[in-house]
This record gives sequence, C-alpha cells and structure tokens, in this order.
Amino acid sequence: MKLQIGKRIRELRRERNITQEKLAELLGVSFQSVSRWESGVCYPDMELLPVMGSIFDVTVDYLLGVDQYWEQKKVEDYLAQFQTAVSAGDIDACIQIARAGVKEFPNQYTLLNKLMYALFLAGDEDGNIPDWEENKKKYDGEITKLGERIRDHCPNQEIRLEAVARLAFHHCDNGRREQGRALYESLPSRRWCRENAIWWALEEEEKLPFTRQSIRTAYADLASNLFTLVSERLLPDEELICVFEKWKELNRLIFDDPAQMNGWSVPYMACQAAGLYARTGRPDAALEKLEEAARGACAFDERPEEWKVKSLLLGVCTDRRQDFETTDSRPLCEVMRDKWMAHTDFDTIRDMGAFRRIKEMLSGRREWKEMLFSAD
Repeated sequence: MKLQIGKRIRELRRERNITQEKLAELLGVSFQSVSRWESGVCYPDMELLPVMGSIFDVTVDYLLGVDQYWEQKKVEDYLAQFQTAVSAGDIDACIQIARAGVKEFPNQYTLLNKLMYALFLAGDEDGNIPDWEENKKKYDGEITKLGERIRDHCPNQEIRLEAVARLAFHHCDNGRREQGRALYESLPSRRWCRENAIWWALEEEEKLPFTRQSIRTAYADLASNLFTLVSERLLPDEELICVFEKWKELNRLIFDDPAQMNGWSVPYMACQAAGLYARTGRPDAALEKLEEAARGACAFDERPEEWKVKSLLLGVCTDRRQDFETTDSRPLCEVMRDKWMAHTDFDTIRDMGAFRRIKEMLSGRREWKEMLFSAD
C-alpha cells in the first residue's frame, strides 16, 4: 500500500494554519524538504514522525496513512447508518451516529459536515420534532462553529461550499441576515462553475451523460423555483394555479411517463393547487386536486425500495427510497391528513362529504384507497 504521509502532512498543516516554513522550523529541516514530502517526491526521516505526531496531535499510524482503508470503510458504514436514519426522519439517531463518527475520526470532514447537517435538521419546524424550537437555540453555536471550521480548514471544495451555504441559511434563519448574506455572496458564481465550463475538455463518450446530467440539474432548478412560487404564494391565486399547471407540463416534457414519479413534491403541489381552488370558490376543482394529492401520497408511502423512471432527455433515472431525506417520521398520508388539509384554505369545503372521505382514505381505510386509485 502506498503511504499517504505527504497528503496527511499537507492536510494537517492546513487545518492548523501552519505554513511550510513554520513546520520546517519546528522540525529543524528546510521548507523545501516539507514541500517535497507533500508533493510525494520523498518521505520524511522516521525519527521526525513522533515529533510531527506531537505537533499535529495525531498518531504516527495516522501520519503514515496505513489505516486509510480501514478508516474509509468505517466512515462509509457511519454514512450508511446516517442515510437510513434520515430517510426515516429519525433526526435524534442522525445526531448520535454523526457524533459517534466524529468522536472516532475527529478530523474527518465528511462526518463533521453530517453532524452539522443533523443539528441543523433538529431545528426544523416543518417536521414532527417536538423540541425543534429548543433544538434551534441549543445547537445554534455548535452549528456555527462546525460550519466555520469546515469553511476555514476543509480541503474538499464540495464539502466546504455545502457547509458555507448551510451556514449562511442558518444565520438567516436565526435573524442574522447580514452574516448570512455575506456568506452567500462569497459563494462562486454559477456562470463560472465547473459544469458550465468543462464541456470542451470532455471525451466523446462523456458528452451524452454530461449533457443529460446538465438537463437534469436545469430541470431540478426550474421545478424547484416553480415549487417555491406556489409554496410561498409569491403571485396572486389565479396566477399560482397557472404556475401549478406549468409545473405539471414541465414534468410531462421531461419524463416519458410522469405517472412513474413517486416524489414528495407530486402530492404536495396537487394539495397546494387544491387549496388555491378552494380559496377562489371552486370546490369541485379543489376536491379533484385533493384526490390527485391523496393518490400521490399513497403512491409515495407505498413506493418500492428502488424504481426507475424513463426519460429521453435524462436517460433512465434510478431513485431509491433511502435517498429521501426528511425531518418528519410520519407517513406522507398522515402528514397530508393532519397538516396540509388542516390549512385554512380548506375551510370552505371542510364539511363536504368528499373532503371527509379523502381524510378517511388517508387514515388507512383500504376501500377509499382502492376507490381513488380506480378513478384513474
């Protein structure tokens, strides 16, 4: 196994804001020697390893990198456990798993980022976390420290930028809008990102998958913005109903068979449209969209562990149940029944028999579920 000592020295030195010159001074060598170690040209003398271990507060084994494969497997195991927990909405378990990983690997930035994410999720008011307000205050400082540590020391750009964006949102969400805005402003422009610039360096066999991924990213961005227009009510009701229809048209354009989509946004958007119809005095249209939302919620709860969606533009897209991340451990049918349908939008139709039947179906009464699915 090739020793990773040069890479480790560079990572540890940067984490601790030690220059090559300073490290060379502490070790009694030239800074050119340190540069050669980090470039992999040569290795440091063995007698220097304990000294460097003391400077960086790590073991000699860690410096040598001989435990890299074992560490990678352990980290992957922690990440798999974390994903299982977050897909079930068990945020307490996410925090415990991430803390255990960070305790074992205190300088592993993937795990530090997951810990920051888990603490952030614990303060989400949209989930079913009873102590979300308390968590938001309790973890504020820790989230900030983790975000700043990752921002200042993480050598992986993807992890660093993700943490900066989350830290910016965290500041805004806690009333520190100026700090959040400054962090957002520090992020790179989309115009000059890798995805927009790398086309001319691609090999021929890379061009089709790259283009399809670009279309998928553009679709996700556009769909997300249409979703935001509706969910945040940024336009008048009638215009928002048109936005909902355009969102559906977009899905029909992108996917060969939109009926294969089992995403959370499908029932949510239909339920939002139902509320808009109810608000504007069209109960029949509202109930029709509620049934559409109920079918989508049932399909989401009963989705398989893995499914494929075909698309000429995107290729075959594989989605997994475990990839869904949530702070709400309830089935979506229950969320729709107890949260979405409790909105004041539906006050004008709440006493109608069809409205009550949809709630009963969402409560698990199979006959109503069968009725709604057979309506297709």
